[in-house]
Amino acid sequence: MNTTVVESWIEGPLHQFVDDAGVELALLLHPSGQVLAQHGFARSVDVMSACALAAGIHATGGELGRMVDDKPFRGLHHVGATRQIFVAEARSPRGAYIFLTVFGTESSIGLVRLYFDELVKALTVAAPPEGPAPAPALAEHFERDLNRNLAVLFGRA
Repeated sequence: MNTTVVESWIEGPLHQFVDDAGVELALLLHPSGQVLAQHGFARSVDVMSACALAAGIHATGGELGRMVDDKPFRGLHHVGATRQIFVAEARSPRGAYIFLTVFGTESSIGLVRLYFDELVKALTVAAPPEGPAPAPALAEHFERDLNRNLAVLFGRA
């Protein structure tokens, strides 16, 4: 399967996670919904849809957690008929990101969580130390930045 990234420091940790956890799909995105890396997607429209859903799930889980337990839910897991989804926040020196992964019967939530923790550690080590974390997307630039990132991911840049 193909793995593509917008920022090169993400590639090694993402490859390692995918290999170790045995997942089918993986996305790393900014909380605004802008994609930074993907694995397993063949079409940009699927990436856009998954990013929008992951950002919505993350925001909703955060607010529901605050309402129920005064702290956001940060690792959400859903079991479907043939596949499972895990959505969690991945913090690095460059800021907080949302990580979404889809996996089938060849993996388990225990393995995914174990290797997710290792992914977060690897992103922390790999993140460039210089410069501030990327600023959140502004509404007036969101579509332009999203299209640029998708073009990079799918070789159209």
